[in-house]
Amino acid sequence: MGSAEAPSVYEIYNEALRRLASLAPGYVIRNAAPEDIDGVIRVNEVSLPEHYPRSFYMNLLEDWGKAFYVAVSPQGEVVGYVMTRVEIKPGFFKKLLVRSGHIVSIAVLEGHRKRGLGYALMAHAMKSAHEDYKCGETYLEVRVSNKPAISLYEKLGYKIVKVERSYYLDGEDAYVMARKLP
Repeated sequence: MGSAEAPSVYEIYNEALRRLASLAPGYVIRNAAPEDIDGVIRVNEVSLPEHYPRSFYMNLLEDWGKAFYVAVSPQGEVVGYVMTRVEIKPGFFKKLLVRSGHIVSIAVLEGHRKRGLGYALMAHAMKSAHEDYKCGETYLEVRVSNKPAISLYEKLGYKIVKVERSYYLDGEDAYVMARKLP
């Protein structure tokens, strides 16, 4: 899918709100707060093989908090998150330096998947990267074997721009996927 065909961040955000209303009534997507970090770490540790020290989460929250979101269940439990940071780097679509929203990590607890929460978390992070941090593009790394995530990112307008060999500690390759904003 070429970037010209990609839905805009605003189309994606509106679709995310529709999905939440129909598939996840009572769930809330909101900016993370310091008191959410224990829940974010719990989601990360049970959902992903890549773990980070507490200070990593706190630094991302402090530095890029407008693009750090949590999904909260109707019972008030953090069941998903997305963490983003902004980098100034050569762009994937322009060779000049650009502000790029790097999706550092996203996860949703298994029992809360298939409700549009991952889509909504990404929509919120992408919108914030564009509006709050003036990013012209966004990118992420994903395991080449993670077909559900790759499918989600393609629906969000991301395309594979390169392969990072042995990116993960277990030796698995990663696709680098990127898209222009908005």
